[in-house]
Amino acid sequence: MLIIATYDVCTTTAAGRKRLRRVAKVCESIGQRVQHSVFECTVTDMQFEELERKLLAEIDQTKDNLRFYRITEPVDLRVKQYGCFRAIDFNAPLIV
Repeated sequence: MLIIATYDVCTTTAAGRKRLRRVAKVCESIGQRVQHSVFECTVTDMQFEELERKLLAEIDQTKDNLRFYRITEPVDLRVKQYGCFRAIDFNAPLIV
């Protein structure tokens, strides 16, 4: 399944900046960054639960925001992209 993970971490303190780096690192480990605080993640149900658990452990729910969007199939009808960035299709054939 395709999940969009978005976050907004309060960075007015040094602790907030550390949280931001940790949240980004968790997201980078499972997905691809498509905007500064937006990641596309192709995951199984178990991977999604693990991602959610890890991110909830990192954020401060009194100051930060975390949102997940599940993109239903067929993804091609649900996601349109414009501009210079093109997401990598990890399910497509690899051409060397």
